[in-house]
Order: sequence, then C-alpha cells, then structure tokens
Amino acid sequence: MQYTEDYRNQPLLKLWVGPLPFVVCYHPDTVEVILSNSKNIEKSYPYKFLHPWLGTGLLTSTGDKWRTRRKMITPTFHFTILTDFLEVMNEQANVLANTFEKHVDQEPFDCFLDITLCALDIICETAMGRNIGAQSDKDSEYVRAVYKMSDIIHHRQKFFWLWPDLLYSMFQEGQEHNGSLKILHSFTDKVIKEKAYEQNNCEESKCDFDGSCEQRGSKKRRAFLDMLLNATSDDGSTLSYAEIREEVDTFMFEGHDTTAAAMSWVMYLLGCNPEAQKKVDVELDEVFGNSDRHVTMEDLKKLRYLECVVKEALRLFPSVPFFARTLSQDCWISGYKVPKGVDIIISPYALHREQDVFPEPEEFRPERFFPENCIGRHPYAYAPFSAGPRNCIGQRFALIEEKTVIATLLRRFWVEANQKREELGLVAELILRPNNGIWIQLKRRTAYIS
Repeated sequence: MQYTEDYRNQPLLKLWVGPLPFVVCYHPDTVEVILSNSKNIEKSYPYKFLHPWLGTGLLTSTGDKWRTRRKMITPTFHFTILTDFLEVMNEQANVLANTFEKHVDQEPFDCFLDITLCALDIICETAMGRNIGAQSDKDSEYVRAVYKMSDIIHHRQKFFWLWPDLLYSMFQEGQEHNGSLKILHSFTDKVIKEKAYEQNNCEESKCDFDGSCEQRGSKKRRAFLDMLLNATSDDGSTLSYAEIREEVDTFMFEGHDTTAAAMSWVMYLLGCNPEAQKKVDVELDEVFGNSDRHVTMEDLKKLRYLECVVKEALRLFPSVPFFARTLSQDCWISGYKVPKGVDIIISPYALHREQDVFPEPEEFRPERFFPENCIGRHPYAYAPFSAGPRNCIGQRFALIEEKTVIATLLRRFWVEANQKREELGLVAELILRPNNGIWIQLKRRTAYIS
C-alpha cells in the first residue's frame, strides 16, 4: 500500500510477485478501464489457491460459467429475501450486544474477534440455515477450520515457492490445508443433504419456489441454500450438489470476514470521532426512541447518516484492500500498452485516497457521502465492493447487516477508541486487518449522553 502512495502521481505501477509481473491501478480512470470491460472478468492466478475450498463458484469462475451462475444466483439477493434475513441479523446482533455488556465501564478490550464471530453466525444461518453458535462456542471444529483455512490460503498466496501443488503437499502446511478442507466440506455436504431431504419430504413440508417452507403450521426460515436447491438456469437445468457446495462455501468465505472488518472499523472510527458518534446517536433516538425493538427495513431506510458513516469507513478501510484480474486481451491504460495475460491489481485502499476526489483523504468525514456531495463524482472512484459487471453480488446484504449490527450496539453503548491510527498495525491480507486488534472502551450510553 505504501508503494501506491510513493508513486501517487504515476498512472500505473508495475511490480513483481515471484516470477509474475503485476500492474497496479489506483486512479479512477485506470480502474474504470479494467472494471468496466465485460471481457476482463477472469480472476488472477493467486485466486487458484481458493479452488480446493470454493471450487469454481461465483468468486472464482469465469466466462460462460460465471455469467450463467451469476444470473441464477442474483434472485437470491432480492429485497424481500434480504428482509427475511433481518431476523437472523437482529438476533445475532443482540447476542453480540449481550457479550459487550460485561465490558461496560471496564478496561479496554479488543472487539475484533467478537464482531467476527457474530458475522460468522449471521452468514452461517443465512447461507445454510444452521445456527453454529460461534459466539457461544468459538472453539468449535468448524469455526477453527474456517479461520485456519483463510490463514493458510493467504500465507500460500504471499510466497511464490509454495505455489506448485506437488511441493506444497510436502509441507506440513499442505497437510493442515487438506485436514481443514475435509472438515469444511464434510460440514457443508452434511447440511446440503439435510436441506435436500427437508425439501423432498413432502409429507412434512410445503415449500414455495423461493425455498421458504411451512412445517407443522409454522413458517421456517429460508436460507440461500434453500434457494440454490431450487435455482434453475434459462434452459431449466438445476445445480448439482457439488455446484451448490461451491456457492455455499463461497458465501461462507466472502460473507463473514469482510463484514466483520467493516463493522469493526466503524466502531473504531466512531470511537475516535465523538461528534460523528453523537450524530449517529441523535439519528438512532429519532428512529427508535427508548425502544429496544428489532431493527426493520423501514428503520434502515431512515438511518441515512449511519449509512454515510459505514460508507466512509469502507473508504478509509476497505474490507478487501486489493483484488486482481487477468487481462483477456491487450489493453491501453493511460497511454501504456499492457499485454494480454498480465495480472492487474486494483487497490481500493489507494483508490479511495485520490485527493482530487476525496480532499484530505485521511480525515473521517461521513458527509462526503451525502447525496449532494456525490454529484459528479467519478463512478469508479469508490469501489469497496468492486465495480462494473463483476461487482460484489452481496453488497446490499453486507450494508444491511452492518447497519443492523452497528445500530443495535450504539443504541446501548457509547464507544471510545484507545489507539491512534499508527498503532493499529494494518495488514493487507485477504481482508484489511488490524494486526494489533481494535481496542475500545464502552460506557452505558444513557448515562453518557444527555
């Protein structure tokens, strides 16, 4: 990330990762050239290390398979379906808030892990319809395997001598990789078979086309998995169990660390900026008053300032600090000819610090995202969820989850941050992590705000 600041005035940056050349884009005009082109949708070589876990699902597939799969899966993110998921988000947010209660008026604590476990509970129940209780049992085999696999994949991506499969299999890490993979796939396979059995058990249940079911007079929650089991392509074909597993595992991989990081950064930034936090509190009071009821979709529409806070947090600390594409054809970028086959790295972290677009870019200013301040902004100047035809399919889900959880926490607590920016120890891995954690203190909000 420092390289892009050192070469801020240059249109492009070339760097070598082992034997492979990469071109880094971090200006809106150059990013647009790559992301707006419907032909440049192939993910770069390091993504292949996700294949053993995720197969060639929506994140890692390309070409016709990606287009067909994207079209099949898009309806599962319909507004009415996301509304159903709000119940899970509220329940797990309240579990997190109850966990935070023990820290009120106590010493600073690292909130990052607790928030991550909450996000894992949410994505597991919404993706698979299973409550794994990560917040109450953080040492469960599945939870440990998820984190182990993420760490292993990132470590392998960093060191090119670990890239050859045969060599990698000889290392202990390669054996740990296979052990974690077995746990993850076994769990997903078991859940898919159970869900398929539930749907086929017509004597017990009656399922709608979208996967929602009625059992013994009570409405069952639907999950992405229910809808994947019923999804069809234009020619009427359905997904095989292996293809369904690819997508469920992809949801699990993409849907917890990213949102957890975003929510943690919001807590940190509000803790550093009490005036912004007071504005959020005023908005929450206007919407909820003294009620401790669950957050609704109507509430979320009214929480406009909170949404600006989340967007500004994602500008400063994008959950995915970089992503990469392989050029499918020769490409001209700012007067430079970049040949077919070269990998392009897009850096949202650097992109979001373009001073012409975001003056004083290191300052936390949610007002940047007021509608009147977005007029005329370059459409590719802000890309926390990527942009163009291969943007993140789950970005609405993520924003709903982030606003719901943060609103639940801030209705109870006042947050104070205990670190300066330079003390965070930013690490750009698969997500942008604080190597030293995010340490905050909590006060009872009603006792702090008059």
